[in-house]
Amino acid sequence: MGQGRRMKKQGIPPPLDESLVTRKRKDAPAAQVEERGKKRRTDTKGSKKGPAVNGGSGKRKAKPVKKVTLPPVSDDEIEDVSDSADGINDLDVMEDGLEGVNVTGLDALGSASESEDLDDDEFPDSGSDVVDSDTEVRKAGMWSEDEDDSDIEEKLTAANIEGLSRKLDMRKAIEDAEAQAELEEAAIQTNIAGDKPKVLEDEDGEGRPISNLQAQDLQLLRTRLTDTVRVLDDFKNLAEDGRSRAEYTAQMLKDICAYYGYSEFLAEKLLNLFPAREAFAFFEANETPRPVVIRTNTLRTHRRELAQTLINRGVQLEPIGKWSKVGLQVFESQVPLGATPEYLAGHYILQAASSFLPVMALAPQENERVLDMAAAPGGKTTHIAALMKNTGCIFANDSNKQRAKGLIGNIHRLGVRNTIVCNYSALDFPKVIGGFDRVLLDAPCSGTGVIAKDASVKTNKTEADFMRLPHLQKQLILAAIDSVDHSSKTGGYIVYSTCSVTVEENEQVVQYALNKRPNIRLVETGLTFGKEGFTRFMGKIFHPSMKLTRRYYPHAFNVDGFFVAKFKKIALTPLNAVGANAAPSSNGKVPAEKQAPDEYVDKTPITEDGDNEDSDFGGWDEEEDKKYMERAQRAQMRRKGKNPRAMLGKAKAKAKEGQGNGVAKWLVSIGHPGHILAQFPPLQHNAEGAAHVGGVTFTRVLASGESADRDAFAISLYSIRGLVRSARH
Repeated sequence: MGQGRRMKKQGIPPPLDESLVTRKRKDAPAAQVEERGKKRRTDTKGSKKGPAVNGGSGKRKAKPVKKVTLPPVSDDEIEDVSDSADGINDLDVMEDGLEGVNVTGLDALGSASESEDLDDDEFPDSGSDVVDSDTEVRKAGMWSEDEDDSDIEEKLTAANIEGLSRKLDMRKAIEDAEAQAELEEAAIQTNIAGDKPKVLEDEDGEGRPISNLQAQDLQLLRTRLTDTVRVLDDFKNLAEDGRSRAEYTAQMLKDICAYYGYSEFLAEKLLNLFPAREAFAFFEANETPRPVVIRTNTLRTHRRELAQTLINRGVQLEPIGKWSKVGLQVFESQVPLGATPEYLAGHYILQAASSFLPVMALAPQENERVLDMAAAPGGKTTHIAALMKNTGCIFANDSNKQRAKGLIGNIHRLGVRNTIVCNYSALDFPKVIGGFDRVLLDAPCSGTGVIAKDASVKTNKTEADFMRLPHLQKQLILAAIDSVDHSSKTGGYIVYSTCSVTVEENEQVVQYALNKRPNIRLVETGLTFGKEGFTRFMGKIFHPSMKLTRRYYPHAFNVDGFFVAKFKKIALTPLNAVGANAAPSSNGKVPAEKQAPDEYVDKTPITEDGDNEDSDFGGWDEEEDKKYMERAQRAQMRRKGKNPRAMLGKAKAKAKEGQGNGVAKWLVSIGHPGHILAQFPPLQHNAEGAAHVGGVTFTRVLASGESADRDAFAISLYSIRGLVRSARH
């Protein structure tokens, strides 16, 4: 008995001849195609439709077949198909599925017509409707939104472009209407549509005063505040009958003081700067801190390298904006920003974004002489040095010696080598040194722009502060203007900035400088953003060029409140200008011919003719005033560490020595009678008007402009010196 056939090993299959396979497929009869969407009818109905479909010789003419879009396949069907596809590699599945089928060659791969011949059991959920080829099938949407006819995107052609455009316009109009309806509904809030909010009542539903509620009831106060803002925005339609705008404004001022904790004086001053809604946004912005910003020190590194290094240390940051090339805004940090190795190495400095603006407006150039009149703590000074690339010379001045120490520390840490630190009063310039190409004056101010940093400003600023600070700022800006060299080839610019938003410290100071110095002009700051300065404010009219200045608000730009103005000096300061200080010469002294004469102020009391000199305010009691003057003199000596008794004792001894010579006092008056200029020992003069004391001859001369009947004498400087010499002998 031989070896069985099944025990024989199958050899290598013969090579496949594709020509034979192609001939077999061509010779095979065409398979009957049944549309996938049709449901198989009974045999009788199928026999009736059979000849019409297959034969094609019926009386009814077949319509042109349109392309039918098949419905999308669900996920379950995809899984079923994938499961069935996985069975191809299983021999048992292949044998069960292909039992009784003679498959040869490439016919085992099947065809599209065979795959569509399916039984009804495979589509148990399909309906009984028959889809003809001449019926256009609408594409079924996968989601409920896709089933809307208006959302079906048509193919854009030249014929339907107008219709599609009209459809899009209609859809956009509907969306805008819905958005407007939502806004109106939000604006109504708890009030019924058409009702006018009653915000002038100072009590809640339980009769408690709203302005004095506890912390948990502040929401009622805020609701009334928002209602007041809404009424002021649309006063014509929402205001109560018989109520004026001033009443609503006063109510809003009262609520702001109670809710945010401002003094009434400061809240009113800030409220007058903005419309109602913008003022509300300003007060709200002052309650949130400004973003943490660092400035890259380009003397040591680049911003990209610094950002990458800090990101590796766990710092989340991004560039502050397109307007700055060195600023980085920090969102979150895993390490303290003031103690990183990069900070200690001077790669960056913590600096507010608004402090970049004055230096950017100054735009210092290389190899220039620049003065920073109020430099501490050094953020702006080191920024200037970075822009100048450590060339030229910077004079960093600060009147506070303790703050100057921090300035020196930042200069050393950031690697600045072209800066001289000095400790003078800014009012001493240009007597100390002048002739600068550019001057930066970041003047001391009230700090109303940095309330988010220092909340004490809300209550500690009074009307006296807004009189004292502008007076100092006006003096400083005149000194800054006089310190600039108008003939500088590259400069001649002055930048004035404050961290305040009040008009008294900004526009009024700039207007004062324009009035007192006709040799300056306002120019563009070069800053790409910011609001224009006021040209009119509460009845005050400023120069039209005031619109070249820039204002910055926390609610508008998310920076501290700031003001920046830039001047250009075009000529020398007139010698007769108020507060004019000539620049010193090379030896440090001001030439006598260039010194401005001191301004004469006549302080004589103005009296009308016929006034009674014996009235309550008419005369002066010399004896009583002498007591007060001596008391003040003794107090001043004690403050200086001197003994008043010893000093006054010496003075009395000298007086007694003069009286020992039998000398009485002789009053010499020049000008108005009674205006005493000096006191001398008596002079015995002869009839010719000559007097002899100690061998020195004095001549009687009538004062210039004096009538002959006045007893006035003019004594020459030589005569006075001779008199003193004779008295000493």
